[in-house]
Amino acid sequence: MKKSVVALLILVAGSIAQAAAAEGIDWFSGDVDAAFAAAKKEDKPLFLYWGAAWCPPCNQVKATIFNRQDFIARSRFFVPVHIDGDSPGAQKLGARFKVRGYPTTILFRPDGTEITRLPGEVDSSRYLRVLALGMNATHPVRATLANALGDKPTVDANGWRLLSFYAWDTDEQQLVQQSQRVTTLQRLARAAPPGEAATRLQLLALVAAANERPQDRPGTDNVRASTTLMQVFGRQDQARSNADVLTNFSARLVAANSAPASPARRQLLRAGDAALARLARDRSLSTTDQLMARDAQLQLGALPGVSSRPAAALVHAAQAQVAAADRATTDVYERQSVISAAADVLTDAGLLDESDRLLNAELSRSHSPYYFMLGLAANARKRGDNPTALKWYQQAWEQATGPATRLQWGTTYLTNLIELSPADEARIEKTARAVFDELAQTPDAFYERNRIRLEGLGHKLTDWKAARHEAAFARVAAQLNGICGKLPTADAQRSTCLGILAPA
Repeated sequence: MKKSVVALLILVAGSIAQAAAAEGIDWFSGDVDAAFAAAKKEDKPLFLYWGAAWCPPCNQVKATIFNRQDFIARSRFFVPVHIDGDSPGAQKLGARFKVRGYPTTILFRPDGTEITRLPGEVDSSRYLRVLALGMNATHPVRATLANALGDKPTVDANGWRLLSFYAWDTDEQQLVQQSQRVTTLQRLARAAPPGEAATRLQLLALVAAANERPQDRPGTDNVRASTTLMQVFGRQDQARSNADVLTNFSARLVAANSAPASPARRQLLRAGDAALARLARDRSLSTTDQLMARDAQLQLGALPGVSSRPAAALVHAAQAQVAAADRATTDVYERQSVISAAADVLTDAGLLDESDRLLNAELSRSHSPYYFMLGLAANARKRGDNPTALKWYQQAWEQATGPATRLQWGTTYLTNLIELSPADEARIEKTARAVFDELAQTPDAFYERNRIRLEGLGHKLTDWKAARHEAAFARVAAQLNGICGKLPTADAQRSTCLGILAPA
């Protein structure tokens, strides 16, 4: 009798979970402050997701995580908030929460304390496990980090897991300053007890060091680094657990920790190639992740001193994998991610024409075709066909939608115009004035991603001015200064705006 009751309860619970999942995620419909108030009132954590419609990793999250029934059912236990980077005030919110890259996901306590930032590129099962760790954490990751770095750390196994799967790439200096990230990860790797968390922290420390400029890298023991990489490459369970790291950074890790043509380089290349080939065939990974593993394999083979072109067998495997992914992927969100990865595979295999055909075919299917136009522009630029590259950059900007996205695509077109056709003064000035015209109509235009894009553009325009374009630059600068002058004196945006084209 008791067994029957238990079975009935399990059945009822499963039916409730399935019914909840069928309804989808109940994203909070009010503003962010109202969401935090609701979280506090209901004593629930708050789950904040920051993304954009065109972003391939964001679409990957939608297609592989947000549509999972177990995630949707779990979302009933927190207040889910979705901030689209193009929504009104989104970039100002980005500055408030220190979120910049798409996607960024942050878990908060009911009182508004940040618990942790979730990694956006791990597979869906791992993501759910990290989410559960965050929701059940007794301390925010900041406190756990302080404990782990103390003289006598008392961090439990779940705390170490949370640190090792923290989204260090979207931390935006919330836990540690950029200049301290490498040494912090190195200290954590040494302090963690042997096991999965310690290995991942070692790997993340190597990635952080490899991402620094060579002159800025702290001392790294290349022998120890090679040992760590060989361990991760050589053990299938460790490679699978760290697939997100290997598919993004294998070539960079090998290049940073071994000399060209050295025995260590050859050993790492063989092991890395085998590990990535296994990941490219691993059906427990998403289609995008498998394609990224194949692309990482191609990038590994393109390191200096290895080969001038990828092996024919690898090229054929890449072609077959791309064709199969194209045929099998029908979900509109997943395609945004899959086709982006597939085009990269073909480009890195030296198949630019095939990459173009894939991207061109997607223009009529994608909800954000302007994103794929950037791929077509990049392929044209790789061929040395600058007029065609600029045509695609311009067309991508003209078709882009949303204020933050249009600013990003506009500055991308303009910076490439300066680089590829610097003598075309009239076209550059006209484009700059058009970008600034839109900027003048955009509220809160000088925050976060917008600010970074504008500062980068300012450097490009200032360099261009020095090449005998002073008069055109002066007219563009006068237009921007007019926009700045209309901002209230006390508005933090005013100083940002005035600094964009100011002398260094």
